[in-house]
Amino acid sequence: MWKGLLVFGVTYVLVAGRRLRWLPIDRPSGALIGAVLAVVLGAVSPAEAGAAVDKSTLTLLFAVMGMGAFFSIDGFLDRATPLLVRSARTRGRLLGSVVWGAGILSAFVTNDAVCVLAAPLVVELVERCKLPRLPFLLALATGANTGSVATLVGNPQNMLCASLGELDFATFLVHMGPVAVLGLAANHAILAWLFRADLEGELPPVEAGEPLFTWRTILTLLVIAGTVVVYAAGGSLSFTALAGFVLLLVLHRVEAEKVWERVDWSILIFFGGLFIAVDALARSGVVSAVFEHVPLFDVSLGPLSYARAAAFFMLGSNVVTNVPFILIVRPEMNSAPDSVLAWELLAMASTFAGNLTLLGSVANVIVAEKSQRIGGLSFREYLRAGIPVAVVTTAIGTAWLVGLRLLH
Repeated sequence: MWKGLLVFGVTYVLVAGRRLRWLPIDRPSGALIGAVLAVVLGAVSPAEAGAAVDKSTLTLLFAVMGMGAFFSIDGFLDRATPLLVRSARTRGRLLGSVVWGAGILSAFVTNDAVCVLAAPLVVELVERCKLPRLPFLLALATGANTGSVATLVGNPQNMLCASLGELDFATFLVHMGPVAVLGLAANHAILAWLFRADLEGELPPVEAGEPLFTWRTILTLLVIAGTVVVYAAGGSLSFTALAGFVLLLVLHRVEAEKVWERVDWSILIFFGGLFIAVDALARSGVVSAVFEHVPLFDVSLGPLSYARAAAFFMLGSNVVTNVPFILIVRPEMNSAPDSVLAWELLAMASTFAGNLTLLGSVANVIVAEKSQRIGGLSFREYLRAGIPVAVVTTAIGTAWLVGLRLLH
């Protein structure tokens, strides 16, 4: 038992240490150290470590990030920026455009990839138009997180829930699409209210840029749309995404190095290491012992059982971070009266939990780090919007999902 606890404890300290800036170890390195330690201590065997890594999730994440890279190579977002300013005209409408634009795009190319691509452009907008940095940086980070809840390829935690819970893409989209729309509306409204004084006034005139759509952009959109159709028809998420990525690689005929440098390999290393470290904890028996005394789902509470679970998911995802948290609660998910609802609830709550604090989502950290030259985001500044956005959207998502179950 102690070996698994030690492995997870060391891994968590290393991962959290980077976030708290008191250790020169980043998250992927910490997860990798934990994985090696698990094997060295004998908490898992080399064969068990290999089996613990969910290859489907890693493949899906890699492929979706790869497809998103072609937007960057083509310069799609660079061309979209002046068009966005010209059409918005006011600060308030521009904020809405960032929230909804980031949210919609994240649903198909992941929230992390969107923040990597769009953060430099938002920074440029703030500087060029002399905008207040805080509302627009928050709009990008929270909008990307919120909108990503719509699909099983919108963020890493949804991908993981899809694999572990054997969720169906079309069913998930039908259930979670409205949650994403309602969540983005609430997200937009909260930011607009909190920063209403900063958002008064019109934007400076911007000259028209190049045409938004090129043949390369249209090609990328068509291939991504094709993968969504195949997902919805029941095709394998990981293989379909990989096939779409390979097709774009061949059709675009660009230097492969340009694609590889836009894929965030550190996220894949982070996931791979965590799979092994958390598997060591699961094999220790600690998690199952805890849930024997405090069940994740209490049937006697009826629908309130799911509301309690959603709150637990949101808080747990911030304490342990969402990906390892999902792996920790995995064995208990089948104890729910409705396992599909339980997995959808976990995907939703762990996604919206990313908006609670600056450290709740990798997407938030990406925005904070890439906006340092204009002041970035501090932990305290983020909380001002993060807490209401996370709580309100989680409440909306929980009510919607539980309501669907009661109707059926």
